[in-house]
Amino acid sequence: MAENVSFKTESHPVSNISLLGPGNPVSESVEYKAVSVFLVLLVCGVGIVGNIMVVLVVLTTQHMRTPTNCYLMSLAVADLTVLVAAGLPNISESLLATWVYGKTGCLGITYLQYLGINVSSCSITAFTVERYIAICHPMRAQTMCTISRAKRIIAGVWAFTCVYCTVWLFLVDIQIDRHGRAQCGYRVSRDLYLPIYLIDFAVFYVLPLLLAVVLYALIARILYLSPLPQPAESGVVTAATLRRSCKEPADVGRGRPKSALSSRKQVTKMLAVVVILFALLWMPYRTLVLINSFVSTPYLDAWFLLFCRTCIYANSAINPVVYNLMSQKFRSAFRGLYSCQQRDGHRHTLSVLQSRKHIQGTELVYNLSSSTAASSGLPLETGTRPQNKTGIQ
Repeated sequence: MAENVSFKTESHPVSNISLLGPGNPVSESVEYKAVSVFLVLLVCGVGIVGNIMVVLVVLTTQHMRTPTNCYLMSLAVADLTVLVAAGLPNISESLLATWVYGKTGCLGITYLQYLGINVSSCSITAFTVERYIAICHPMRAQTMCTISRAKRIIAGVWAFTCVYCTVWLFLVDIQIDRHGRAQCGYRVSRDLYLPIYLIDFAVFYVLPLLLAVVLYALIARILYLSPLPQPAESGVVTAATLRRSCKEPADVGRGRPKSALSSRKQVTKMLAVVVILFALLWMPYRTLVLINSFVSTPYLDAWFLLFCRTCIYANSAINPVVYNLMSQKFRSAFRGLYSCQQRDGHRHTLSVLQSRKHIQGTELVYNLSSSTAASSGLPLETGTRPQNKTGIQ
């Protein structure tokens, strides 16, 4: 996957997917291919499994269906799109040094790459704004930070980005390099698609980060400089306070605000880490593309480009790990998802065994009843008559 680091070898543009043109002796070495394929398989494998778990947890766990988690699920789907569309095709291109997916694959994969990248940026911006409203404007949050509103915003983000990314369908095509190998590359010169890239760079990287810095600074001021007052220190006594004080110990009432404040801090820290990782892991690639856009001889060191690609894939793979490390709710939900699958399998096995035991027990009771009734000459409870020695009823 690439945006603007491509250069031209004679009259043929190089691939915009691999970040490195064919014919480079380093990229075609066995060592480079082995390291590249290993890293892509490792990072993409972890990321695909982790993001699928995030989606399943939010969809199947009732208490995990919150506005913030809806945005995180949108981010997980976007990251899955990046890993599948950018990471996996890179494996075949690294091994074969040619594009094997045809023109349709070139257009579709390039489109999905930019779609996933841009939606992930918009999702990060959305949950940053949502956290700001929830913490800094709690009264507005009652009507603005709802699940239904989050779903509408997510739908709008995906619809806008789907339309915005259609421009890339007209900028890429199959090219044949000087070695006769097919490559998915830009069909126009670098000067023509440079303005599009710079707009993309500003809208989906610079502006979201600037907004995040400002909003998280305001959130931190509220959480750490203006903590929520404790009931014991407020000096306001209401009927509800008196009733609660009669039913609960004094330390329970004081613990709840602390617990709520601590929970808000923990969630905000987790989301801030996601934003910081987004900024850091995209920075090498974005910086490289920006510099190469204005220099006559682009910097295209093979190992550094591999590092940039790996950072991009890691950005799409690391978020579920962050949720598991920093959120008790996500950690419990992940464990619940795993244990639920084990429980379902155990429950199925147990039901089969119980059914077999029930059938065996029923047959045993029936046989004993038949033997007793036959020996006493009495009819069975089932309404059948005992057979005589001749077998005639």
